[in-house]
Amino acid sequence: MRYGSVFLAGDAAHIVPPTGAKGLNLAAADVVVLSRALIRQHRTGATDLLDAYSDTCLRRVWRAEHFSYFLTTTLHTGPDQSPFDTRLQIAQLDRIATSPHAAAELAMNYAGLPLP
Repeated sequence: MRYGSVFLAGDAAHIVPPTGAKGLNLAAADVVVLSRALIRQHRTGATDLLDAYSDTCLRRVWRAEHFSYFLTTTLHTGPDQSPFDTRLQIAQLDRIATSPHAAAELAMNYAGLPLP
């Protein structure tokens, strides 16, 4: 997400499948993290937050990628899906419907992760 003094944010840095509806949330989070880093560098000269920008944002991006993949594979069937895969899908849906912990995790990931 950084190349020298060029910093990318949002879709310029990463694309996520639309299933999880995370694109705008990730872009906004990138801008918040980058703006904090730029303000710190401007006020104090410290570059630690700028140096950590990519790693900080990519943790969130990969979590969103996984969540989008999870939703896609949980809610949609593929043309070559085996009966075994279908049973796994049903078991996952049942887990979400019957486990408060699984439902809470789904809600947390869907609503968005807290900023660091």
